[in-house]
Amino acid sequence: MSRSPMRPLPSLIFASRWLQLPLYLGLIAAQAVYVWHFLVELWHLIEAAFGSQTALQALVTSIGYKPDAPLTGLNETVIMLVVLALIDVVMISNLLIMVIVGGYETFVSRLGLDTHPDQPEWLDHVNASVLKVKLGLSIIGISSIHLLKTFINAGNYDVKVLMWQTIIHVVFLLSALAIAYTDKLIHSQHPTAH
Repeated sequence: MSRSPMRPLPSLIFASRWLQLPLYLGLIAAQAVYVWHFLVELWHLIEAAFGSQTALQALVTSIGYKPDAPLTGLNETVIMLVVLALIDVVMISNLLIMVIVGGYETFVSRLGLDTHPDQPEWLDHVNASVLKVKLGLSIIGISSIHLLKTFINAGNYDVKVLMWQTIIHVVFLLSALAIAYTDKLIHSQHPTAH
């Protein structure tokens, strides 16, 4: 069955989805910046492990750690804060990939990865609501890492900062639960919409 050509206005509106392409390309550039940041922090950690005071000072500054006494080498707290910062970068990078790949596939055009051996498992059933739930869960994970970093380094933060970070984390958690519950309600009322 042949398709009839679209009228000009619907065709223009449908083609406007390609205006999102520069946004996804921009997120790819942001991903590259995160990779560079990760590699620099990892290199500083390795240098500090071998006794470099310059690398140690760079790490202490980047994680916002203010020790009681001058540091002469890596300690467990610094290592833990740096590793959590690296995990944070990885989780944000995962979030970027979900937005770039899932958003492009959902809102712009098919990627044509059906037979590709590296196709992400979640991509074959992605839609706008699945993407929202996955993004919400990723944001909770990132918020958890930030909160853990803050609690490990709690001596360097005001009580108000600790309280507000905890409140914001709980709000993220409740928001994600509300999105997931709403999605479940929609799909239970319209089971064929999946």
